[in-house]
Amino acid sequence: MVKVIRVHELGESEVLKWEDVEIGEPKEGEIRVKNKAIGVNFIDVYFRKGVYKAPTMPFTPGMEAVGVVTAVGPGLTDRKVGDVVAYAGTPMGSYSEGQILPAKVVVPVPPSIDPILAACIMLKGMTAEYLVRRCFKVESGHTILVHAAAGGVGSLVCQWANALGATVIGTVSTAEKAVQAKEDGCHHVINYKEEDFVEAVKKITSGGGVHVVYDSVGKDTFEGSLACLRSRGYMVNFGQASGTPDPLPLSALAVKSVFLTTPSLMLYNETRDELLESAGEVFANVESGVLRIRVNHKYPLAQAAQAHADLESRKTSGSIVLIPNSE
Repeated sequence: MVKVIRVHELGESEVLKWEDVEIGEPKEGEIRVKNKAIGVNFIDVYFRKGVYKAPTMPFTPGMEAVGVVTAVGPGLTDRKVGDVVAYAGTPMGSYSEGQILPAKVVVPVPPSIDPILAACIMLKGMTAEYLVRRCFKVESGHTILVHAAAGGVGSLVCQWANALGATVIGTVSTAEKAVQAKEDGCHHVINYKEEDFVEAVKKITSGGGVHVVYDSVGKDTFEGSLACLRSRGYMVNFGQASGTPDPLPLSALAVKSVFLTTPSLMLYNETRDELLESAGEVFANVESGVLRIRVNHKYPLAQAAQAHADLESRKTSGSIVLIPNSE
C-alpha cells in the first residue's frame, strides 16, 4: 500500500484527497518506483478541473517525478533496482509515494543533478526544449515574446532563448516577478497590470513585431499575442491558464500570414529516441549553467491541495515540488 492523492470529482483544489492504494508488482516491461520528489505543473490543474479529460475516474494527478527503482518486471535488462530515474508526461499518476511505470518512459538522472531539481526540470525543461528548438527554432537575431516569464516554463524559455542569442521580451504580473524575469534573461520586461503589452511590444520592436509568441496564458492574452506578431510570425499557444481562447476565424491569421500551433510535449516526444534526446538536452543545459531552476516552493505530498491553491492564485514563482512523507 502507498499513499496517493486521488480525485473522485472535478473541481477546486479541495477535491484532491489523501488515500491509500495498492500498486502491485511490475509486469513485463514495467518498473516500480519509489518517488523522491514530484513536480507540480499547471496541466495538473487542468486535469483536476476537467479542462483536459483524465483517462479514468477516480484518478491520481501528476505528470512528473524522480524516484528510485525498487522492482523490475520480467524481461527487463536495461533497468535495475537502485537506479535513479525521472519521467514526465504519461502515464499520469505521479502524486504518489510510489508507482508502476513502463520502463520506456523513464530516463536516467545524471548523478550531478539533485533529484528535487530533476523533478522540477523534466516536464518544464523538455517543454522549453521543444518550444525553442523544434516548434519554432529560436536563433540569434530573433525577437521573441514570452508570457508568464517568471513561471516554471516561461523562466526556462527566457534563459534558453537568451543563450541562443535572441532578444527576449517577457510579461509578468508583479514587480517582484519582473526582477526575476530580468535575472532569467529578459532584455525587456512588461508588467501587464500596469501597461498594455501590445503597445509596449510595438514600441520595443519599433512596430515590427516579434518572430514568435510563447503564450501559456490563453484567453486573456490570445488576441493581443496575435497582434504582437510580425508577418509570417509564429503564435505558439501551449497553455490556457486564464481559460480557453475564443474561437478564431482563419481570416484572422491571413492578415499577416501567421502560423498558429497548440503543441504538446507528448506529441513532440513520441518516440524513445526523441525522449532521450530532449531529456539529454535539458540535463546538459542544466549542467552547463544555461538553465537555472528555482525550486521556490516545497510541500509535503499530503498538502497537494494547498500547492494547487497557491499556484492558481499566483502566489508562486519558479518551480513547485511535492515531497512524499516517506522521504
